[in-house]
Amino acid sequence: MKQINWGFIGCGEVAERKSGPAFDAINGSRVVAVMSRTAERAASYAERHGIAKWYTDAHQLINDPDVNAIYVATPPSSHATFAIMAMQAGKPVYVEKPLAANYEDCVRVNRVSEETGVPCYVAYYRRYLPYFQQVKKIINEGTIGNIAYVQVRFTTPPRELDAMKGEKQPWRLNPAIAGGGYFYDLAAHQLDLLQEFFGVIIRAHGYCTNRAGLYEAEDTVSASFRFENGLVGSGSWCFVGHESARDDRIEVVGERGVVSFSVFSYEPICLITSEGEQRFEIPNPTYVQEPLIRQVVESLQGFGVCQCTSVSATPVNWVMDRILGKF
Repeated sequence: MKQINWGFIGCGEVAERKSGPAFDAINGSRVVAVMSRTAERAASYAERHGIAKWYTDAHQLINDPDVNAIYVATPPSSHATFAIMAMQAGKPVYVEKPLAANYEDCVRVNRVSEETGVPCYVAYYRRYLPYFQQVKKIINEGTIGNIAYVQVRFTTPPRELDAMKGEKQPWRLNPAIAGGGYFYDLAAHQLDLLQEFFGVIIRAHGYCTNRAGLYEAEDTVSASFRFENGLVGSGSWCFVGHESARDDRIEVVGERGVVSFSVFSYEPICLITSEGEQRFEIPNPTYVQEPLIRQVVESLQGFGVCQCTSVSATPVNWVMDRILGKF
């Protein structure tokens, strides 16, 4: 496959800011059609981005002969359905994270990918950002020695929209659509990075609660987990904390030092050893998903291999479902 002609299912915020323009910035890749259930949104997105075709029906977009690859940018509850539809049509698919709204749907996606031989990639783009590759380099080079412990801390105040009811409430707070609350949306990136650094998490336990009562989903989560190599870690997430407690930090503690970094605010990476403290400020590319999308395109073109597949993404859902007590 030399020329990758993408069809987008979903024209929301993520396709607008983080990913959409990156597909056209890569040689041999272009967006030829988009789809949204709302005609006005699909037509507007197509017009603003110079895309020739738009649809309101996913079947029509997937079956468009000019489209040979699909990007799924809808809420998680529909990821598995659209990914499977695309693969059964013989078209590779790139899915927003998390892969699905639950672990069982991830397994379904992997089964269809194996049966059809059609690849499915997942948008855990932070793996490919220079910021996190620097963290991985520090860990892999043994700068802080053998790793003893990992801790995740995330606290943020509630948003005004969180108190909205009905259709005005953000879909990320509806477990039937998102898989959980903000934990399922944000912790997915943190847990994927940790498994990229240290291997698969094989045990996970959690406690979740709703302290503020603003919405149905959990707003506070505490967890502990163990990696396949024996490393242990813990995490705490609070989405209704006071501004003074705002935090976005992962600490990796080793026998010779500690490296700490943020996942969403991209604060300077902080490395502390017996030699002193170092800070690394590493900017993001204009479109944060571009490095990963480039890997996907080159993999489809036969120039390389992208490891960010549905199989590699599935353990994240397993861990989150264990922490939330889904099984």
